[in-house]
Amino acid sequence: MKILVTGTAGFIGFHLANKLLARGDEVVGLDVINDYYDVSLKYRRLAFAGVQQQDIEYGKPVTSQQHGNYRFVNLALEDEAGLQALFAAEHFDTVCHLAAQAGVRYSLVNPKAYVDSNIVGFAHILECCRRHQVRHLAYASSSSVYGLNTQMPFSTHHNVDHPISLYAASKKSNELMAHTYSHLFDLPTTGLRFFTVYGPWGRPDMALFLFTKAILASKPIQVFNYGDMMRDFTYIDDIVEGVIRVIDHPPTGNPNWDSRAPDPASSPAPYKLYNIGNQNPVPLMDFIRAIEEGLGKKAILDLQPMQPGDVPATWADVSDLASELNYHPQTPVKEGIARFLEWYLDYYTYIPQ
Repeated sequence: MKILVTGTAGFIGFHLANKLLARGDEVVGLDVINDYYDVSLKYRRLAFAGVQQQDIEYGKPVTSQQHGNYRFVNLALEDEAGLQALFAAEHFDTVCHLAAQAGVRYSLVNPKAYVDSNIVGFAHILECCRRHQVRHLAYASSSSVYGLNTQMPFSTHHNVDHPISLYAASKKSNELMAHTYSHLFDLPTTGLRFFTVYGPWGRPDMALFLFTKAILASKPIQVFNYGDMMRDFTYIDDIVEGVIRVIDHPPTGNPNWDSRAPDPASSPAPYKLYNIGNQNPVPLMDFIRAIEEGLGKKAILDLQPMQPGDVPATWADVSDLASELNYHPQTPVKEGIARFLEWYLDYYTYIPQ
């Protein structure tokens, strides 16, 4: 297939693009390379895939020096004309839209970035897919949409009308916007609710990266809700495996959908929502102990109250993805942390922090 993957300078998009290239797909990667976190890590992800920083020019696709079937374009989601021109030129079979303004806490500080990228930008992606006959749009949602819901495990069949951050609200809006396009224009769309993704080449604003850096530097780590938290940590390889299974299976609509008892996860239209998680929540303190064990060094704990917009626990019900697409995450948290630490220590041996 010819696939557009947005967010390929980012964590999940980088890994997904490499996996699709390895199986022989033609991939066009897109990213604006913003400075939400260290752009040097983003450029090094691109370089790993054969796209050199000096060759990147806004709006002009550059071919990878490593993969003949990979091209990258630096383009903003807000640039509607640029996106329309790209879609018109490329004739994509499938779009996997992972680009977004990430982060729950940052959405309290800079809400406009979330409206511009996650709402306006997503509207542009939907319009491009509709106008250029894309066969399937898979897009990143988030476990954050569960908000005030405390019924565990989180299921896509639960109500998610009470988000507690603008980031979560923007992702919920994406699901609603996608359903509208599936209903009105018969555009197959699948939303992917990711649960705390971690692994090599990960995001520096995420807990594993922050904890590792601080422990190595003998600095305190901030532990929110005084450590009384649980997360469904999901290793990047398991996430990518789930995403690819979804990409390969566009939804066709649920013939048993009942308007008197509407299922939020499906529709008569070609629309579907899936959780992608490990289905095995881990206490935050156990997660920290696994990092300590991997580094051979104890953490200095700075216990803090719960942060606004955060939730005490996440736990993914992935039964739909398992039964419908045979998705079964394989990576225990200790193993995943060990792989991350191996990458981190090697990476920063050559790239000083």
